[in-house]
Order: sequence, then structure tokens, then C-alpha cells
Amino acid sequence: MFDQNELERYGYRQELSRQLRFRDLLAYGLVYMVPIAPMAIFGSVYAGSGGMVALAYTIGVVALVFTAFSYAQMVRAFPMSGSVYNYAGRGIRPPVGFLAGWVILLDYVLVPGLLYLVASVAMHATVPSVPVWAWLLGFVAVNTIVNSVGIRMTAVATRVMLVGELIVLAVFLAVAGWAVASGKGRFSWEAFYSPDTFTWSIVAGAVSIAVLSFLGFDGISMLAEEAKGGARQIGRAMAAVLVLAGVLFIAQTWLAAMLVPDAGALLADRDPNGTAFYDAAAVAGGSWLATLCAVATAIAWGLPNSMVAQVATSRLLYAMARDRQLPAFLAKVSVRRNVPINATLLTGVVSLALGLYMAGRSNGITLLSSLINFGAMVAFLVLHVSVVVHYLIRSRSRNWWAHLVMPAAGFGILAYVVVNANIAAQRLGLAWLALGLIVLAGLYLSGRRPVLSGLAPVEPQQQRDVERV
Repeated sequence: MFDQNELERYGYRQELSRQLRFRDLLAYGLVYMVPIAPMAIFGSVYAGSGGMVALAYTIGVVALVFTAFSYAQMVRAFPMSGSVYNYAGRGIRPPVGFLAGWVILLDYVLVPGLLYLVASVAMHATVPSVPVWAWLLGFVAVNTIVNSVGIRMTAVATRVMLVGELIVLAVFLAVAGWAVASGKGRFSWEAFYSPDTFTWSIVAGAVSIAVLSFLGFDGISMLAEEAKGGARQIGRAMAAVLVLAGVLFIAQTWLAAMLVPDAGALLADRDPNGTAFYDAAAVAGGSWLATLCAVATAIAWGLPNSMVAQVATSRLLYAMARDRQLPAFLAKVSVRRNVPINATLLTGVVSLALGLYMAGRSNGITLLSSLINFGAMVAFLVLHVSVVVHYLIRSRSRNWWAHLVMPAAGFGILAYVVVNANIAAQRLGLAWLALGLIVLAGLYLSGRRPVLSGLAPVEPQQQRDVERV
């Protein structure tokens, strides 16, 4: 059970409302990850992996299992909002935490804009009479209103929408499975391994794209101050969401890979229209299944997925603002609704502006996707380092498996993926990090150097607790 005085130990008051149970966290994570997320980027991952799309998602699950384990370790140590920002700042040093928060902002602030844009473009293609900007405005308005009402309303809305996504996925899996068994597709294991195209660098590059589908399990850690049951509940939910979503991702992409109508063309052209999955669905069940999958994907990205992304982003802004590392108005919490209202509204405004701007660029979706993935993976690398520094070095833990082997393995896998990521994303991501260094220097010059409350040397009793983790 959660200790109500736990936040006070770090100098904070319990301002957010603790209403979320395990099933709420599970639904939140699944909605954030979107069980049908691979449908939108299937063609890009397929082409980037040389047809080994299921292998890319399998490696993604394995890589992020280590990351989820590191998250579980750090949320036990520091059970509060802010995710990697708090874990790096308290586990290593406050300036490192600021930079980690800055890097993950590249993920969290851009994610809602990307989701709104993808959904709006898809809905415009389905209903051409409604322009992209109108869909964008509608999606942003609905989600901002729901998230401003309170976390309970968000939880209820996401559970309802999750059921709809799972029904669509179940229909696809059943129809596609029957189609493959009936000979419409070609049963093959090449989606897991193709000797003609396999290289580790190709697969790693594809994993860096596929990671976009997994982003969201880490967002559960942002709800540490709103969850019943404390840090252990957060860790359990993250692990469960990651494994469950991973199984669903692998199953649907494997089936779709066996139903691709022209694999050679897809590998050569790289799916410029983003319809590869829906083309495979049409082979399996006809145009009705293709339309069902396309519309479901658009609505899933535009409403529930964007809704929970806005929640996570607002909590990160709130956590950094209450530590005076972002403008103080972002730390304001609605007394009536127990939500960081200004951070929620700002996230909606930024998402709308970003979506409208990127809608006018031919490479808007691709550019946003690459930047988001790069920011997330760099933040994950810092997370793994935080586990080692906090537990092994500072707390003198001798749990070598949990506090050295696991984070080191996760770091190694993700580092290889980052090195093989899109070159443009690497350059823009490093430019964003450089800008963060400039902002950090400005904080020091203005006398507002990063300082986190509640930092203190590890006491003997805490050391014994660490040994038992």
C-alpha cells in the first residue's frame, strides 16, 4: 500500500488525485501504445527490415523489456511524476536530470502532434470533404476537454476506446488467419528471418522505426502520483503492457507480411502512401476489412492514443515546472479537478500548432517519427545509467543482476539501435540536446541551477531495502 507521506519525504505535497488501479494503468498503457499501432507504419518497418517485420518487433520487445525493468527499479526508488527527468536527476545529478527531461521532451511534446497529424490525414483521406486542419482541431479539442475534467474521466474514456481497438484487431487476426490457412497468402517464417536480406544493421534500423509502436509503456511511470498501490503497481503494469502489446504487434505484422500482395514492390518503393497494411487486409477479407482497419487506426491515434499522450506530456511539464526548471505557471494544479491544468492546455495548443505546421510539409510525419524515436531511445539510455549509478555506486547494492547486468544489456541493445537510426534524426536530436545545454547554461547564469528537493545521502536502512529490491 502507498505511504501517504512518501512524497513529503522529497519535499512535495500530494496534489494529484490517487484514483488509478492496476486495470486503469493497464488500459492507459495499452491505449498509449495502441494495440493496432503497427497498421499505420507497417510498410515502413517492412521495407526497412528487408521484409523481417516480425523480427523487428520481436527485438523491440526484448530490448524494451530491459528498459521496463530499469523503470521498475527507479520508480521504486523515486515514486513520483517526471519519469526519466526525476530518475536521472535524483539517481545521478540534477543537471543530468534536466538534460534527460529535455531530451525526453523531444518525445513527449512531439508525440501528441504526430498522432493528431497521422489521424487527421487518414480521416481526410476517408472523408475528403473535411479538411486536415478541421480534423486536427476536433481531435485536440475533444482530448483537451476530457483531460481537463480529471484523471478518472480520462481512465473511463480510454477503457471504452481500448475495447473498440481490441475488437477490430480480433476481427483482423481471425480473417487474416483464415485467409492464410485458405491459401490466399503464403505461409512463411520470412517475417522473422530472411537469409536473402538479413543483416544486423538493417534490422536495427527497422527496430528504430518499430520502437514508435512501443512508446507509451514508459508513460505509465508519469502516473506514479495518481496510482493506488504505489511504485510496485507501476512496475507491474509497465511489464504487463509491454509484453501483451508485443505479442499483439508480432501476431498482426506476421500475418500481414504473409498477405502482402507485392512484396518486391513494397521493398523497392517503401510504401509512400502508408497503405501497405490495408492492402494486405484487402487481400485477406476485401475492401471492408481494409477500410475498417484504416478508420480504426485513424481514430485510435487521434483520440485515445493522443489523449493519454497529452496526459503524460502534461505530467512531465508539471514535474519540471514545480522544480523551477520550466515556467512556474505549468505547475498550477486545478483544485477542483486535481490535474495540472495549465500544462494540459499548453500541450493541446502546442500539439495543434505543430500538427498544422507539419501538415504543410511533405515529410512532416516521417520527420516527427524519427525525432520522437531518437529522443525516447536516448532518454532510455540515460535511464539505464541511472540504475547503475543510484543503486550500485551510491547505494552500494550487491544485486548485480538487477542493478548491473539488466541495465547494461538494455543499454547495449539500445545503443546499437541509436547508432543505426536515421541520420537526419541523429543530427536533429543532437541539435536539440545542444539547445538543452544552452538552456541549462542559462539557468546557471540566472541563478536557477537545477536543484531537486529531498536529496539526501542513503541511510543504512535504505541500503538494506536496496539489497532486497
